[in-house]
Amino acid sequence: MTLDLSKCSLGIELGSTRIKAVLIDDKHMPIAQGSHEWENQLVDGIWTYSLEDVWAGVQDCYRDLVADVQAKFNTQITTLGAIGFSAMMHGYLAFDKDDKLLVPFRTWRNTITRKASEELTEKFNFNIPERWSIAHFYQCMLAKEPHVGQVAFFTTLAGYIHYKLTGCKVLGVGDAAGMFPIDSTTGDYDSKMLEQFNAIAKEHGYEVSVKDLMPKVLCAGEDAGKLTAEGAKLLDPTGTLQAGIPLCPPEGDAGTGMVATNSVAVRTGNVSAGTSIFAMIVLERSLAKLHRELDMVTTPDGLPVAMVHANNCTSDLNAWVGLFAEFADKIGAKISTNDLYGVLYRNALTGANDCGGLMSYGYYSGEFITGLEEGRPLFMRKPDADFTLANFMRTHLYSALGALKIGMDILINEEKVGLDKLLGHGGLFKTKGVGQKIMADAMNAPVSVMETAGEGGAWGIALLAAYEINKQPGQSLPDYLNNEVFKDSKGSTIDPTPEDVAGFERFMEGYKAGLAAEKAAAAEYK
Repeated sequence: MTLDLSKCSLGIELGSTRIKAVLIDDKHMPIAQGSHEWENQLVDGIWTYSLEDVWAGVQDCYRDLVADVQAKFNTQITTLGAIGFSAMMHGYLAFDKDDKLLVPFRTWRNTITRKASEELTEKFNFNIPERWSIAHFYQCMLAKEPHVGQVAFFTTLAGYIHYKLTGCKVLGVGDAAGMFPIDSTTGDYDSKMLEQFNAIAKEHGYEVSVKDLMPKVLCAGEDAGKLTAEGAKLLDPTGTLQAGIPLCPPEGDAGTGMVATNSVAVRTGNVSAGTSIFAMIVLERSLAKLHRELDMVTTPDGLPVAMVHANNCTSDLNAWVGLFAEFADKIGAKISTNDLYGVLYRNALTGANDCGGLMSYGYYSGEFITGLEEGRPLFMRKPDADFTLANFMRTHLYSALGALKIGMDILINEEKVGLDKLLGHGGLFKTKGVGQKIMADAMNAPVSVMETAGEGGAWGIALLAAYEINKQPGQSLPDYLNNEVFKDSKGSTIDPTPEDVAGFERFMEGYKAGLAAEKAAAAEYK
């Protein structure tokens, strides 16, 4: 098969545990992939990735993709139609005027910015979550960290990689909305809040124009620069990849999840469930009031979005499956990891719909929605609980959605937000029908999963790269996705069942009541 690389688009996304590359053809179909496994490190109380690990991971992922293309098409990648990068949103990467990293990368997972978050929320009358970049920057001011006066530029992980590859300090509006509040009428940082922040900083002895320290905001499809010779060598140290390839605006994983599930139009939503979990609902009107549990961000083309984000989702589930895998190995049972997940997850659906008196909190890190600054994975049960494997696994599946459920109840029940469809993607949905069923009952709404959902955010950013070079004049991102990408897409939808919805609600009563034990564990079990 002949491959015209000039018509192909490449997306690379840096997730919490995996860096993934997806190459798509001119029909938007994935034709090659690459990946690299990695983990964050807890260093001096800070969740971080070193920049050395960032580039080693990106290069290894790209090298894996190159090998896949060579094996499938006997072709070397020398050029491409377009490239896009996305990554975990939020966090804090701060550099001086010579592009020197001033402090280790502080990821979204850190919950050390509570005071800054609370003060900015009060002054802006707009929710500023702990993981947002501006909360990190302000917390550094409050703590009088020595590096603050040297900051010439701060950005997200995707923005940093894009800058190193193109020389352009830009960011897609969806990712920028996790740095600083966005005014959806202008598609730029909120001018009033920029002025407010500068005044607040001055009160603490810092003369800054914060807009000048952050990346320029771009909407999907806008010119974001081209791959430089230095950038090409950084991505592909072999020197085979040539400069000049256009890059689309770098985006966050929330935005690429919206694109990958075609959830960028009003009254659509998606849930991304992996190491963390978040739901994104595109709004038709502003929220009636401020809610600390809800973030206001945007689609990659600037529409307002309400986001419910929880730091913890599948990590504890994966740990328990790993324990069962170890047991299987000890007794000589031969079963693949995918099959083991399938057995355990499907069995969970046979358990009691309220989990029979079992409870878990899969908190590896703090959880703002439930008031936890630190996490302690915790499992407990009532003495008379129905302690079965099915109930045990169902409990951990339910618990993975617990914090998200609290935030979504505010959005749907209090704010009466309209929602026509909810699409799921991420690791929780890999075992067909199980995560989808649990999610439908938790949200009391139909949940759809597309056949392409497993491609995830790397495919989403590849689609944004394709939109960059293929869009017609005046063609909006929703129109492009509807007419060019998802026109013939297939998937499955699972509706909630009233008895299981009621069971999940009973579970949530126990979940909320038991949070006192989780908080005590975090405070006392050091």
